[in-house]
Amino acid sequence: MDTTRVITMILVAILIVTVWFHPASRAEERAGKQQQDAFFIERLIDQMTLEEKAGQLTQLAMHITPTGATIDVKDGPTIGVAEAGSLIGAYGAGHTAALQREAIQNARLHIPLLFAFDVIHGFRTVFPVPLAEASAWDPELSRRTARAAAVEATASGLHWTYAPMVDIARDPRWGRVVEGAGEDPFLGAALAASRVAGFRGKGAPDTSAILTTAKHFVGYGAAEGGRDYNISEMSERTLEEVYLPPFRAAVQAGVDSVMPGYNEMDSTPMHASQRLINDKLRREWGFKGIVISDYQAIGDLIQHGVASTKQEAARLALGATVDIAMVSGNYATELPALVRSGRLPPTLVDDAVRRVLQAKQRLGLFDDPYRYSDPAREKALTMTPQTRALAREAAQKSIVLLKNDGALLPLSKNLRKILVVGTLANDAQSTLGPWFGVGRAEESITVLEGIKRAVSPGTKVVYVTGASPDNLDTSGLEEARQAAGDADAIVAVLGETANMSGEARSRTSLDLPGAQNTLWAQLQSTGIPMAVVLMNGRPLAIPAMDKQVPAIIEAWFLGSEMGNAVADVLFGDVNPSGKLPVTFPRTVGQIPLYHAHKNTGRPPDKANLFTSRYADEEWTPLYPFGHGLSYTTFSYGSPKLSKRQLAFDETLGVQVDVRNSGQRAGEEIIQLYLRQNIASFTRPVRTLRGFTKVRLAPGETRTVEFLLDQNDFALLGKDLLRFVEMGTFQVFVGGSSTTTNGASFEVTTSAQLPVQHSAIPRLPRENVSR
Repeated sequence: MDTTRVITMILVAILIVTVWFHPASRAEERAGKQQQDAFFIERLIDQMTLEEKAGQLTQLAMHITPTGATIDVKDGPTIGVAEAGSLIGAYGAGHTAALQREAIQNARLHIPLLFAFDVIHGFRTVFPVPLAEASAWDPELSRRTARAAAVEATASGLHWTYAPMVDIARDPRWGRVVEGAGEDPFLGAALAASRVAGFRGKGAPDTSAILTTAKHFVGYGAAEGGRDYNISEMSERTLEEVYLPPFRAAVQAGVDSVMPGYNEMDSTPMHASQRLINDKLRREWGFKGIVISDYQAIGDLIQHGVASTKQEAARLALGATVDIAMVSGNYATELPALVRSGRLPPTLVDDAVRRVLQAKQRLGLFDDPYRYSDPAREKALTMTPQTRALAREAAQKSIVLLKNDGALLPLSKNLRKILVVGTLANDAQSTLGPWFGVGRAEESITVLEGIKRAVSPGTKVVYVTGASPDNLDTSGLEEARQAAGDADAIVAVLGETANMSGEARSRTSLDLPGAQNTLWAQLQSTGIPMAVVLMNGRPLAIPAMDKQVPAIIEAWFLGSEMGNAVADVLFGDVNPSGKLPVTFPRTVGQIPLYHAHKNTGRPPDKANLFTSRYADEEWTPLYPFGHGLSYTTFSYGSPKLSKRQLAFDETLGVQVDVRNSGQRAGEEIIQLYLRQNIASFTRPVRTLRGFTKVRLAPGETRTVEFLLDQNDFALLGKDLLRFVEMGTFQVFVGGSSTTTNGASFEVTTSAQLPVQHSAIPRLPRENVSR
């Protein structure tokens, strides 16, 4: 190589490095790329007919069959794959590639499809249901499981998931409580942001990045009577303080789309709510992504009574800036006529189409429509040992120890005989819970199998069904009682089947269904030590069990590794650390029951009849929000405040010493609650404003510091704008929402706060001391 060529190559390299690292050049390059992308989209929109635009705003439902993918034509639109903008239900690298090829080759403008799917808590590898995972109080864990789910789903050709569900739910009769993070907006906001970040990963053009959806906007979890699809009625203040924060956190975390709920708010169905979708979500919050309807929900506007025809329903929905009609022919058939008649501005259609095309562009589908459909990648990244290990870890951390009298748990692996009872113990399908993606029951570990794997070779594990949640059949009770006769311990797996929770699975009772109450009562009467493992998707009312059974574990539906994780906890390989993200009532008659309630003018008082209580039951929960035990014990010192008085714009440090006062290592979720004593508007008795998890060896002490500022002190003023009002506050730090370790401080000045602020909670700092 001659000297001139070497010098030339060096100069070129220097030039490339200079351009690459020079901020102005990089900024100019990005700006140029953005201009090119915008020009491409606008040119494409200009070429489209009204029918083609309406097609881009229409999503078809697909079914995967042994012979391929077929359109669900029962209730959907009449257009074909080449005319649609997106598909729901199609997955698999081969299927999606074939469908994409059909769309590209047969569509006049060769616009690629988006493939969507409900990847709620895993795709092929199934993680704990969201309510269970919320029990871990671990945003980083939620980010990791969402990331793993995104890797599997995108390897199967998917571009878009309808998760996370961020509805706050304070009525466990509602079946979809299983899909969310529980009752608290602070915890819900933290987990919403983490799951959005996990699904999105590094973002496009990385082919493991999946488009995310925050649902169901908004107030869907407050359905009257806990009945799915029902209306929601609440004050504007409650909407702002409780139900909107997780959505705002998701938007600030970069969520790609938002799905309205089936409910109505303020007598307006959400799919027609210009005030909340266009004005609040888009204009006030600056959301620029897609709003997609729920399944056929635009047509439901007729049943709501605000539209008399499909055309009017389409006009109302697009007028509220709902961009895509999911599995509905309203847009495909009605939008062109609405525009041509002048009843719908063409700019509304163009704006919606633009948002859809921009999403496809961000994923790189215009450059390579098949980039997500790679069979080799699908084979390599599906159900890997790493994802199964993560599923087991997530399941372990999601288990809540509700009760453990006499330290019955953990059980020895060397017992002579263990009786396992309950149909749920051997129900692999129910381990997956509702909305299980494409998880397979045969790939899931049941509780029975997990126990058999965990015990020593000399331990005999006997299984009898006993009773089922599905019926009142008591024929198996006597067999169970006889089998318990010579057992050293009983593990009763009780609760709900997976199809008792989820969409359209509201219940009027929170009792154990079927003959399960009779089963555990008869087994308890034998005197054999018994631990109950609960499998369920909602809080259950089990006061009698709590009084009589010594050990109760809340296991929820934990996914593919449920059996292994439950056995890990039962036999002490893992020390349980989960805490309840939702309150457990004593009876369904207490509902709604949640920790951040108002005090009322006559708070409950046993000594005073004329106070806010029941004549036939306690007013307190069976297990409060934040409750969860461990195989060790933790002691808390009194909170230490950095100052007792501070101005509205100062930061308050709250330190607390937490000591492992037991005999084994364990993890504790430390929670901080705040109360403003006197304010212009009534405040909850306690609001969660911080949490963190620490691991402590026996005898070890850790000092955890929480930082509170004006965003924590603020309330909504009469104009519903954030306002810090001077006055006294109390802070409580402990292991549940009922902790009494508190301290007082005073905010000495008042101020109106800026409208914009971060809705994503901060994590506290920790220091180790001994």
